[in-house]
Amino acid sequence: MTDIILHPIAHVRNSRLILDDDNWGDIISEIVLDESLPAESLDGLETFSHVEMLFYFDQVADEKIIMSRHPRGNMDWPKVGVFAQRNKDRPNHIGLTIVRVIKHEGRSLFVEGLDVVNGTPILDIKPVMTEFLPRGEIRQPDWSHELMQNYWDK
Repeated sequence: MTDIILHPIAHVRNSRLILDDDNWGDIISEIVLDESLPAESLDGLETFSHVEMLFYFDQVADEKIIMSRHPRGNMDWPKVGVFAQRNKDRPNHIGLTIVRVIKHEGRSLFVEGLDVVNGTPILDIKPVMTEFLPRGEIRQPDWSHELMQNYWDK
């Protein structure tokens, strides 16, 4: 297997200090661009309503990664593989969330609904475009709706 080396393009500043499963809806995050990149790298993002944030779960310990489990340890939900879940305990520690753009100021992009803690490294930012959204109906099991019930609560 080939190693892939990635360097953060930015880091998150927000009020969330503890990893938690729910209540991410009102979190406002400042995405501060790394000094190695020019500020103009963020130009134009404010013209989009949403962006995709690709980030690195830097606080996840390798020993916490389980390839198959009941989501959130809930035995009422089926045991499924790590790739059938969106939890933080993943082999490559990579996360992805679509967030609402609030504003862009200099080397910072302010967003709402980023479900990461303060200091999290950002690997990439991409604008959300209608043409890249899923085509056709989105299907998901009932347990996943239950799991997400309070995720975005404020």
